[in-house]
Amino acid sequence: MRVISAATILGIGLGGFLDGIVLHQIAQWHNMGSAIVPPVTMDAMRRNMAWDGLFHLATWTVTLVGILMLRHEDRTRGGPESLSSFVGHMVFGWGIFNLVEGIVDHQILNLHHVRDMPAHVPLYDWVFLGVGGVGTILLGVLIARAGRRLVSARS
Repeated sequence: MRVISAATILGIGLGGFLDGIVLHQIAQWHNMGSAIVPPVTMDAMRRNMAWDGLFHLATWTVTLVGILMLRHEDRTRGGPESLSSFVGHMVFGWGIFNLVEGIVDHQILNLHHVRDMPAHVPLYDWVFLGVGGVGTILLGVLIARAGRRLVSARS
């Protein structure tokens, strides 16, 4: 499995969007800087929303890069990969996002945690790393390999 494919980059960007939409906006479990500036005042909420906006801009940029890479791959590669392989690479990228974001933002920088609000629950961080990071990476590898076997069997 090629590690840095367009689908992997798309998975990283779309995984970031999913994190921001589900955990930041819908569940409201944390914001990008909620461990540093708890959003308990209007000013703190404004600052966190600005940081969340910068996070979404970064994930949008990564997604755009993935789209441009996908266009390039489509023009230069011999034939399209199977849908299973493509999805596997995207799931792999999503897991990479979760693992890197969880290690850097939750553990090293302490910017926020999976569950900051109303209180920090460390177990959520470890489950996120294990299931959302390592588990999703492994799932992506399995799906991509199954897709490659399907293409090989058809050839």
